[in-house]
Amino acid sequence: MSNIRVPNAKVALSTASVYPERTPDAFELAARLGYDGVEIMVGQDPVSQDVEVLQRLSDHYEIPILAVHAPCLLVTQRVWGRDPWVKLRRARDAAERLGASTVVVHPPFRWQRDYAREFEAGLARMREETDIVFAVENMFPLRARGNEVVPYAPDWDPVDYDFPQVTLDLSHTAVSGSDAMEMAVKLGDRLAHLHLADGVGTTNKDEHLVPGRGSQPCAQVLERLAATGYTGLIVLEINTRKAASRTERIDDLAEALAFARLNFAASAAAS
Repeated sequence: MSNIRVPNAKVALSTASVYPERTPDAFELAARLGYDGVEIMVGQDPVSQDVEVLQRLSDHYEIPILAVHAPCLLVTQRVWGRDPWVKLRRARDAAERLGASTVVVHPPFRWQRDYAREFEAGLARMREETDIVFAVENMFPLRARGNEVVPYAPDWDPVDYDFPQVTLDLSHTAVSGSDAMEMAVKLGDRLAHLHLADGVGTTNKDEHLVPGRGSQPCAQVLERLAATGYTGLIVLEINTRKAASRTERIDDLAEALAFARLNFAASAAAS
């Protein structure tokens, strides 16, 4: 009889996955469906920015906050001020107060020149001040008429840079045309955080499909992580905004969770 090793990695729901529903709905659905916790996408929803309200939601639904995604998107340029370092410090402070272990951060936009120039050194300084993990996320270039534009500096791909912890996003690998398995192998122990989603590689379209509905090796990446003793977070960051009803949204979130648990646990049992 073979030994079954139970993986330690927790499976969380990104609050972005319930949009256009709100942050409180993400807590409710994560608790109802059996997720291990949530990742807070800090955005324009005021609740996502309010640490005290988030703590009350966590307590009410008995669902822990495991990660905080800093406001790095174009649509969140004014959230927590315009200074990107202030945003990161506020994300770190929120994570510490809420008991989260990780802050997800995007590479700087190219026009944020001072921030981009100091990004690696600045993150290193912040890591010395806290136990919070800053996991830099892979992004993607934009393509038009055969030309490729990279809106991020130093790059959209953090693999070859000196970031001790990285977030691998499998919808972003679809957009960039990257080999997700090769990226996971190259990152090794630096892969500290996984945004589990899918995509078919449509130009400039970040799809965030339910895993298994696109072309990305979602199951294989989970199998590799389980086999290598991964203990970071697996975060379902999927797009359900086109769901025809709340029931359909809930079904998508349940399917995504089942996919993650099945493919991570099956691999661990086989190893």
